[in-house]
Amino acid sequence: MDKEIFDFFNTDLQFIHGVGPVLAAKFDDVLGGRRVLDFLLHIPSYVRPREILDSVTGAQNGDTVTLSLLVKSHKKGGVFHGHKRPTQIVCSDKFAAPVTLQFFNVKFLDYWMEKLPIGQWRIVSGKLDNSSRGAIINHPDFIELPENASKIPTHQAIYPSGEGLTQKTFANVRDQIFNILHERIANYKFTEHMLEFLDALEHAHYPENNETLAPNSTYISKLAYCELFAHQSAIAINRNNRKAQKNLRPVRAKKYNLIDKFYNILPFNLTNAQQRTIDEIFEDFNKPVPMMRLVQGDVGSGKTMVAMAAAVKMSESGAQTVLLAPTDTLAQQHFAKLKPMCDKLGLVCDVLTGRDKGVQRREKLISLKSGRTKIAIGTHALFSEDVEYKDLGLVIIDEQHRFGVQQRTAMRAKGNNPDMLALSATPIPRTLSMTIYGDMDVSVINEKPAGRIPIKTTKLPIERVNALIDRIDPQIKNGAKVFWVCPLVEESEISDMTAAEERFKELNKHFPGTGLCHGQMDKKERDKVMTEFADEKSNMRVLVSTTVIEVGIDVPSATIMVIENAERFGLAALHQLRGRVGRGNLQSYCILLYGNNVSPDGLKRLDVLCETEDGFVIAEQDLMMRGVGELLGTKQSGWIQYHFVNYREHRDLFKLAQMAAMNNNTEDEYWAEELRQIFDCSVVAGA
Repeated sequence: MDKEIFDFFNTDLQFIHGVGPVLAAKFDDVLGGRRVLDFLLHIPSYVRPREILDSVTGAQNGDTVTLSLLVKSHKKGGVFHGHKRPTQIVCSDKFAAPVTLQFFNVKFLDYWMEKLPIGQWRIVSGKLDNSSRGAIINHPDFIELPENASKIPTHQAIYPSGEGLTQKTFANVRDQIFNILHERIANYKFTEHMLEFLDALEHAHYPENNETLAPNSTYISKLAYCELFAHQSAIAINRNNRKAQKNLRPVRAKKYNLIDKFYNILPFNLTNAQQRTIDEIFEDFNKPVPMMRLVQGDVGSGKTMVAMAAAVKMSESGAQTVLLAPTDTLAQQHFAKLKPMCDKLGLVCDVLTGRDKGVQRREKLISLKSGRTKIAIGTHALFSEDVEYKDLGLVIIDEQHRFGVQQRTAMRAKGNNPDMLALSATPIPRTLSMTIYGDMDVSVINEKPAGRIPIKTTKLPIERVNALIDRIDPQIKNGAKVFWVCPLVEESEISDMTAAEERFKELNKHFPGTGLCHGQMDKKERDKVMTEFADEKSNMRVLVSTTVIEVGIDVPSATIMVIENAERFGLAALHQLRGRVGRGNLQSYCILLYGNNVSPDGLKRLDVLCETEDGFVIAEQDLMMRGVGELLGTKQSGWIQYHFVNYREHRDLFKLAQMAAMNNNTEDEYWAEELRQIFDCSVVAGA
């Protein structure tokens, strides 16, 4: 192991000269860590050219210019008659074209005049503001003596930054880090793989032009492959560890015949895709290793019934199943839907969430520990420390991307290597799913139950909102229910997006009894509103909400979905929201209201949604338009967040990395271990 390099990688940035604890904390906010390694994995986003120009003439407004300027005069600024005036340093370039430097910070006015003495030449670089007042540079980025012109980079690497961190700070820290790396390389022997990796990193941090930072450039492609190989090797180890557990899985004999009864009580026929997925799950149950299967199914494709079939099959041996949901509302919804079926089958089904307290909770825990409860539905409360199971055989995770590796591992630890079934209503293109879910077998439910009527989706400019209200009025009077989604909770001075609270007040005038639901409400109050809206007997016909209703509420009588400022949402989110309607046997509608400042890309996304209901087609389009980072979101706890990988440009690398990880030789195994440390890829059996 290249111990010397990893010791340095793990050094806290505060120990880099000139950083200290305060700046290190600021770096932590931007980098997501404060080690040297965190800095190295945070490469510039583009290059800003700063070659010295002969004259300002011909430069465009907004250009970054670097000029040799002769200082002509000073106009000291300050506060005059209640108005602030900037200090102005009047200069001219080599061809006598006038350029004015402006400084607004009163505290340092004398400093700037001393730094720019009259009659002296200086090299100045900054953003050009061409206005009726002439060529102006406000607060130049660099001011140097002619003999120190080399201190101004001709190609400046610009890093994604944050509050309190300048590009000069980034450059200073970068230079120190690579100076130390060069010393280490000279004094210690590193593997060829490590030297190539460090060379690619250095080129990324010192790019000559924007082509160097392009996803398909030699160095970025090298880094992307290393990152993919790190993740794929971790996935391969996890998969092999799971398959090596052959003697640890309990063999459960069949005690009851329940699955045929389950099929008989279903009020509908399963689709071919549902039955195929169920057969794959049952086949996994017969294998000598614990199941790790992901079921990907579009909104309304019937994943819950597949999960129920798996739970019933597990109950035939007397073992227990838990169904883990991300919210109380979704857990209660599953319970209300599945308990009547369990009652008909003679299975005890219960729900456990954070709401359960005192005697009620103790009784449920006793029933779980004794094995009486065969199917437990709930939230993270299901893997609380005091929860015990007699024989936990199957863990089902709904909306699995909302649970991270540690949470999934904690749930599995409640049993003796239980089978795991993950459900996801967020379609992921196959190439990407191999990387995210490479340690899982994947089933796809690509059919919807018979009788589902396609949702009619249209886009509409926001100024026609009053006409829309008039159009939905008769449908509401005929019993329809309406979701009305807004992106913000309160009015904002910096946004033209309609707030949920303001829209609620407006709609309540037209439809008394309108409900309001958003993430800033008390959780109990929010759940109460959702429950009332879902109640068929309720007079609440319209629910104004933020995206908290994206998952976790099933209202068959809801036939209209209105999404304001739809252009601000990603395609995946819009598809999930649309899936809240069309769940019954009535014609449903989705209206996408777009704002006045909608971009061509925003309209293109809306057109995709209007053209198709196929979640996998939509996911592919979303990925191609926005890339993996935005599609998955930076907060998804269970998904990989890449530093260098670009889905559109690195498709071929996905497969190459996967093949290399599967066919590891001794040399690659050593390098893979180093890469897993660099990219923090956890090796957790069964994760």
